[in-house]
Amino acid sequence: MKNIKLTIEYDGTNYHGWQQQVNAITVQETVKKAIDKLTGEDCKLTGASRTDEGVHAVGQVANFVTESNIPPDKFWLALNTVLPDDIVIKSSQEVDIDFHARFSAKGKRYRYLIHNSPCPSALMRNRAYFVPRELDIEAMKSAVMHFQGKHDFSAFRASGSDARTSERIITSASLDKKLDMLELEIAGNGFLYNMVRIIAGTLVYVGEGKICAQSIPGIIAGLDRRKAGKTAPPHGLYLMEVFY
Repeated sequence: MKNIKLTIEYDGTNYHGWQQQVNAITVQETVKKAIDKLTGEDCKLTGASRTDEGVHAVGQVANFVTESNIPPDKFWLALNTVLPDDIVIKSSQEVDIDFHARFSAKGKRYRYLIHNSPCPSALMRNRAYFVPRELDIEAMKSAVMHFQGKHDFSAFRASGSDARTSERIITSASLDKKLDMLELEIAGNGFLYNMVRIIAGTLVYVGEGKICAQSIPGIIAGLDRRKAGKTAPPHGLYLMEVFY
């Protein structure tokens, strides 16, 4: 038996998220079918992050156990011949049998893209949150720094989360502007349901003057979801990397 670790990139536009569902096409189901086709087995595929419908990934990680004779470092090549073009296996390797893509993870890094321009983009319409209104970028940069550190992020947690605690450690958070694209980069030991999207939506509110940058610590401490900004749309979110 071999435990195979995959690093996966995908455009989430045409999928109902990562997690396999009944009567919906998902990334997990699509990759699993490709694995089963190659191995002739009914493999269990485990992903590091349950990305939502429309969310993209550059560095999703998954693992499965197999008795296949395909060399572990060649699985990526074989899988890419049977997967659709919007899902690519970037690498494959054999790992310890105890490795678990989700439970072995130590942290994750996400990117959220905000297209801030008077004119929408035909190319980025499914890959960035379009905000045509003028934003105070400096205020947003000031606000994002307050998310770093260890906090209870109840105010940035969507309902429906099954996490036992809402305390998380954000190791880095930054906002940069490249032409008309804003890039929110955020890394931490874990994230609550829709947490990055709520942070992104809150930063847009700061940029619009609806929330003061200096009020962010109070919103975090207040633990009240109603005080934070709206949940930004899923198509601006990218899972960049999973740390082990």
